[in-house]
Amino acid sequence: MPQQATIYDDLRVIDNVRYFASLAGVDASAADDAVDSVDLQRHRGDYCANLSGGQRARVSLACALVGRPDLLVLDEPTIGLDPVLRAELWHQFQALARRGTTLLVSSHVMDEADHCGDLLLMRQGRLLARTTPRRLREETGCTSMEEAFLSVIRRSTAPRAG
Repeated sequence: MPQQATIYDDLRVIDNVRYFASLAGVDASAADDAVDSVDLQRHRGDYCANLSGGQRARVSLACALVGRPDLLVLDEPTIGLDPVLRAELWHQFQALARRGTTLLVSSHVMDEADHCGDLLLMRQGRLLARTTPRRLREETGCTSMEEAFLSVIRRSTAPRAG
């Protein structure tokens, strides 16, 4: 699921999801299930041009989910969304993970790392750490994820003795 919604404004919600269902080779009932899973039943007949940013994000998620992927790549999935919708989306992502979907999340929003089981911290194409949220806090002595990430970055760029 890309950062920007990749849906067609001149199509209704259900038509967007059915289009992606046809690309994935699944039947129309999968589109109905995907719309239901992102809580857009009331908007299924609405044109996407008339949706809010949060609703558009959920349509994109439904399009990504309709093929029932084993791996879901999410690029900045909650950028620009209000806190309530962010929490709802993370609830949905966690439900997907519990059902066996692997989620790969790219984000600059550090508190979102708390929702992840494993973390890879990268900077300028270099892998700086592979850890978990709890272990990262323990290793850095920081309470916030942002401070913990900054600590790792500072250590990686500090001049080495010798």
